[in-house]
Amino acid sequence: MSRLRTGRLSVIDIQDVTKTHLKGQTEVHALRGVTCSINCGEFHFILGPSGSGKSSLLYLIGALDEPTSGEIIFEGRKLTSLSNAERDAYRRDDVGFIFQSFNLLNNLDAVDNTLVPYLPQGISSERRGQAVAMLQQVGLGDRLDHRPHQLSGGEQQRIAIARALLKQPKLVLADEPTGELDSETGAEVFSLLRKLCADCKTTVVVVTHDHSFVESTDRILRMKDGRLQQPDSWK
Repeated sequence: MSRLRTGRLSVIDIQDVTKTHLKGQTEVHALRGVTCSINCGEFHFILGPSGSGKSSLLYLIGALDEPTSGEIIFEGRKLTSLSNAERDAYRRDDVGFIFQSFNLLNNLDAVDNTLVPYLPQGISSERRGQAVAMLQQVGLGDRLDHRPHQLSGGEQQRIAIARALLKQPKLVLADEPTGELDSETGAEVFSLLRKLCADCKTTVVVVTHDHSFVESTDRILRMKDGRLQQPDSWK
């Protein structure tokens, strides 16, 4: 990990990262030489208009995609140098993902959908109790035995959030996590994320179009046309 000018340690160093997609014969430059650091244990927002590269950057940080060039370094490890098994372990153990697409399994109820990452290892009664408690925290205590088709979009999103937070990851990556929620529920979700950040020193990175949840102490990365704006200033 590198030390920033503030004296804080960075959990993620992003070094001259580019990402280019091919659409037919046309190159689409999603990211154009992004360099920055994500501070350990802090709350970060990636802001910018549609098509600015926000989600592309988030997916690269989560090792869901690979950069065309450049490096992303997590706690001293280059993500591009990890084996497939190591990348799987990084996503499973270190990162909690919250996306607009809820990725719930239709044949499972709310509790088991929260426990999906642990199903291959078997579920202890203690872990199941933790899942129930997390669902209660996100307001789904009366929906524990409901399956996705019995739930609203907002309720499904809260299951996805509970699933991400259950393992108390080092890093939470959220792509428009409140896009399907009303303002009151959205505020509750951000309250949970901030509590996790404060209590567990979890690093949180959120992509959102809703600036109303940004607080004065948050770190801000502003994206435009695949580039980081004002790289020497977070505000």
